[in-house]
Amino acid sequence: MDTSLDRAVRTYLDHLAVERGLASNTLQSYRRDLRRYVAYLHGHGVDEVTSVRAADVTQFLMWLREGDADHPPLGSGSAARAVVAVRGLHRFCLRDGLTPDDPAASVRPPAPPRRLPKALPVTDVTAIIDAAGAAGTTLALRDRALLEFLYGTGARISEAVGLDVDDLDVDEKVVRLRGKGSKERLVPVGSYACDALSAYLVRGRPELSAVGKPTPAVFLNARGGRLSRQSAWTVLGKAAERAGVSADVSPHTLRHSFATHLLDGGADVRVVQELLGHASVTTTQVYTLVTVDKLREVYATSHPRALG
Repeated sequence: MDTSLDRAVRTYLDHLAVERGLASNTLQSYRRDLRRYVAYLHGHGVDEVTSVRAADVTQFLMWLREGDADHPPLGSGSAARAVVAVRGLHRFCLRDGLTPDDPAASVRPPAPPRRLPKALPVTDVTAIIDAAGAAGTTLALRDRALLEFLYGTGARISEAVGLDVDDLDVDEKVVRLRGKGSKERLVPVGSYACDALSAYLVRGRPELSAVGKPTPAVFLNARGGRLSRQSAWTVLGKAAERAGVSADVSPHTLRHSFATHLLDGGADVRVVQELLGHASVTTTQVYTLVTVDKLREVYATSHPRALG
């Protein structure tokens, strides 16, 4: 039986292409990562797939992260992708009887760095919302209502554009949102968002709905159909530009700002978890890192003995 590394990689890539039907771009990534892996092993005197040991795989991962004179170090995301390819290769070799064990079974991809959500100052959020409704037109009523709703509820953009009139109770100041996995949650709607929504539903939406087919959607486009995610992004981007906010702003920025400002105001992290629709509080706790950074900043500038 041919147990050379090169042969094993070719067989595995054929398996991914024919039996797994992976896309060509994905296959190219696997091929590139495995070519790098095989070259590394050959350079360390390992030519047979049966000769690979767990230490070889671990050292390959370390080499990816540290690099050398000829190869710049890879970021955690690129290194993790390479390790996934290597683990897949060795699982395949074990299943196919090419090797008696899997030397990569205990090797884990590097954890990506924890990216802190970007939250806007309240003044920037206010300026963006004001800019969205400044024109006073039908579409401006919609735009202000949309941005007030996103910031006032922490809704995902998909939840906002998917919102139907029956999901919204302005009088009771509550909305039913459908999140990931079709999970529903009730979220309170602040008075600013309720006022903007009321103005839009009374004076703006009827005019928009008159030019299109009947739809239960709350937020409509100029043709009377349901507003798309892309159009909602455009609304926010243009409002931020008019407001002179130079930071990168997306609908998720408003969701991040919603969570961060609640925690800054003293909200319990588990309450914020429920409002955001996170399945695990661990997901929500990343926002607490933002507030801790803010606390450190305030402490450093305010306490008489904070800085030496």
